[in-house]
Amino acid sequence: MDNIKIFENKKVRSKYDQEQEIWYFSIVDIVRILTDQPTVDRARNYWKVLKSRLLKEGNESVTNCNQLKLQSEDGKFYKTDVGTVEQIFRLVQSIPSPKAEPFKLWLAKVGYERVQEINDPSMSMVRARENWQKMGRSEKWIQQRMTGQETRNKLTDYWKDAGIKEQDEFALLTNIIHKEWTDLTVKQHKQMKGLKSQNLRDHMSEAELIFTALAELSTRQIADSDQAKGLTENAKASKKGGSVAKNARKELESKTGKSVITGDNFLPPSKLK
Repeated sequence: MDNIKIFENKKVRSKYDQEQEIWYFSIVDIVRILTDQPTVDRARNYWKVLKSRLLKEGNESVTNCNQLKLQSEDGKFYKTDVGTVEQIFRLVQSIPSPKAEPFKLWLAKVGYERVQEINDPSMSMVRARENWQKMGRSEKWIQQRMTGQETRNKLTDYWKDAGIKEQDEFALLTNIIHKEWTDLTVKQHKQMKGLKSQNLRDHMSEAELIFTALAELSTRQIADSDQAKGLTENAKASKKGGSVAKNARKELESKTGKSVITGDNFLPPSKLK
């Protein structure tokens, strides 16, 4: 079931927010596993004490958590403290437990690698290539994915210079481009591929990557030609750029009789239970 995750053969209740595309996990369940509490009540008391201590320390990243109704062992639904992946990682750092230690070491390693990537951005692409290779992606697909990312970076650099600062504005412009050339929003395209929190581009076909790059390249060049500034002008350029790729897509589809947009993905096959 999607609302149950298994960790060390123990259940962690979870819930996926379709609107925000975020997973939430039961904090009590994770505390119980990491601290070897024999019962839910003991785990709940441990979390209550820990939460009080973190509040006194001024830690709001974990204590400012949401509450969702999750099914309890008695079959009824109760409001339960839940955390995002980021909050859970922060929680793990606050728990003195041998089981939490591997997570802490992993987080330290990730943090160190992130510092390296800031000092040398090319390292992030090297690690990405290695990860895609481990996932079985072909060299042709990897090259197209990296080329598309370079095109994307040039577009976002232009947007930054043009006064686009907020993350939601970047997402809005991206969605305009995507909707224009695919006739689907980013969210609809992810749903078509059966994705949730996964990166859409990591599950695109070679053709989808190429047309996405064409749409974003066209958007940047049109915006530059129009000297687009601010959200409104760049939204217009984004629609124009997306239409260039849309026309090309329709032309190819008319010649091949095949849809460029596909529900295919690179997700591992689901296990039958």
